[in-house]
Amino acid sequence: MPGCSTLGPMTATVADIADAQYVMLTTYKRDGTPVSSPLWAARDGDTMLLWTVTDSWKVKRLRRNNQVLVQACNTSGSKTTGPQVAGLGEVVDRTVAVDAINRKYGLVGRFTTFGSRLRRGTDGTIGIRVRDVV
Repeated sequence: MPGCSTLGPMTATVADIADAQYVMLTTYKRDGTPVSSPLWAARDGDTMLLWTVTDSWKVKRLRRNNQVLVQACNTSGSKTTGPQVAGLGEVVDRTVAVDAINRKYGLVGRFTTFGSRLRRGTDGTIGIRVRDVV
């Protein structure tokens, strides 16, 4: 039929979720318990970049188990919206994540990342890259 697609319903990707204002990142404790945190995120090609404190528990959990879930959420993380997408996370250089965050969030992003660098130094924050599970 003209105008009809033979493709099934589109499934969301990690990059699609990165377009949200805030993203809920879920990592897993040793016992498998999920722990979620709302973060800023930015699209980087077909992946997502997030920015967080280097010594945070989410980074420690991610280094042990790279399986994550991401979902759009509100500022506090109390309400999630849209699909939840499984991904694989890895710790990356903070500069890559900060540059992406600054591009997406503009002046507010620059002010926040600069203030964080003043408070914590350049080693105080780190980037997280999330890609789709293949």
